[in-house]
Amino acid sequence: MAQERRRHPRAGNPPTEGRDQRREPRPPGPPPNAARLQEAAVAHLARFAATEVGLRRVLARRVDRWKRAAEAFGMTDIEAAVAAGKQAAAEVAKKMVATGSVDDAAFAASRARRLLRGGKSRRAALAHLAAKGVDSETAAAALPEGEGPELDAALAFCRRRRIGPFGPEDPGIEERRKAMAAMARGGFGRDVAGRALGMEPSEAEDRLLAARQG
Repeated sequence: MAQERRRHPRAGNPPTEGRDQRREPRPPGPPPNAARLQEAAVAHLARFAATEVGLRRVLARRVDRWKRAAEAFGMTDIEAAVAAGKQAAAEVAKKMVATGSVDDAAFAASRARRLLRGGKSRRAALAHLAAKGVDSETAAAALPEGEGPELDAALAFCRRRRIGPFGPEDPGIEERRKAMAAMARGGFGRDVAGRALGMEPSEAEDRLLAARQG
């Protein structure tokens, strides 16, 4: 009768016991204060443009992360520290506005140009800016009025989706319907969408080139 072979653990592998044990949570460190949040704000703004609301959200998330770490470590009575951190986050964001490091109007103008050139409608751009914390008056002022800029944005949308003047030469009825529906979902009105989809390719290219140069 053959002897059963014993299986030995491979060299270097830890025993299976204790593998599922979770690591002990690390101490969270001191709660974020104004000085630390100021450093975090400067580091963030060195990499990203932000609005006052957006920066405040970024800093508040740092406070929330500290709160979760403190709770995981078993700390109690942290509500006052969290509230103080959130207050400091708001104050630091206001300070960045006062020093000119954060400028909602400049942010809105720069982001609006990028959005329109990328094929976003005025309605979609307004929604995007609102989500970033730009108030409605500042957002509206950053976006050009009139049908011309909206038509240029619609053409950029068409080029990105390869429809209209940038799609097949003779699309069928179903393809035209889908293209119109896509533009409606993108926030473009029926008149602008129809003009963009029916434009000659050479005219569409010329308009987009002029819009980029302008």
